[in-house]
Amino acid sequence: MKQFLLSFICIAAICSCVNAQQKARPEDTEVWKPVPAMVTPGKTSADAPSDAVILFNGKDLSQWVSTSDTTKPAGWLVQKGVITVNKKAGDIQTKASFTDYQLHLEWKVPKNITGKGQARGNSGIFLAALPDGGYELQIIDSYHNETYVNGQAGSLYKQHPPLVNPIRPPGEWQVYDVIWTAPRFNADGSVKSAGKVTAFFNGVVVQNNAELKGTTEYIGQPRTVSHGPLPIRLQAHGDPSEPISFRNIWLRNL
Repeated sequence: MKQFLLSFICIAAICSCVNAQQKARPEDTEVWKPVPAMVTPGKTSADAPSDAVILFNGKDLSQWVSTSDTTKPAGWLVQKGVITVNKKAGDIQTKASFTDYQLHLEWKVPKNITGKGQARGNSGIFLAALPDGGYELQIIDSYHNETYVNGQAGSLYKQHPPLVNPIRPPGEWQVYDVIWTAPRFNADGSVKSAGKVTAFFNGVVVQNNAELKGTTEYIGQPRTVSHGPLPIRLQAHGDPSEPISFRNIWLRNL
């Protein structure tokens, strides 16, 4: 009798599941709203889409200021659609501050670059720039140039080496496409969620949702600094190598 009851219960459960599946409709799992906004893409993957914030238009540095004195204009050279680092003028940073974003940026070291190690076209993008540091994605000539791997091009400086080294030879344009997710902080200043970076270097993934331990430091361990939206900074490193150039810089807020 007990075995009969168990069999009956199993059959009933199967029938119930079958009936439920039969009553389900494709429409039950369709989502219609909200409708994603229309964005017109660029003619190529390097061109800015219609919703982009243009940080360098090839003409001037109107979106940038001097880091040492943010009341002063950025002192780097603009010529023929290209920005060239002026080491004497120091770092430059965006007038605007950002939280999460998609960034496109192209950079180049001269074909006749000299020096070696970290003294070979050294610069960097601070994805979120604090007054005394921030979170740096390294720029340097890593084409047959030996240095510490968490300081080569495509690294999150002193924290995450690039997964691979897809750099082109000196004199050719290098392309970074970056997804930056800013860290969040609790009311007491502790980390609620860490900053994360996904980066493509010349179309190749070199950082895959890499989680930052804190700020990227030249000396010492990462620091936890509570903050909100921050500007993006380009570094004038001051090494003896020939100047680095930038072009085609745009951003999409996420």
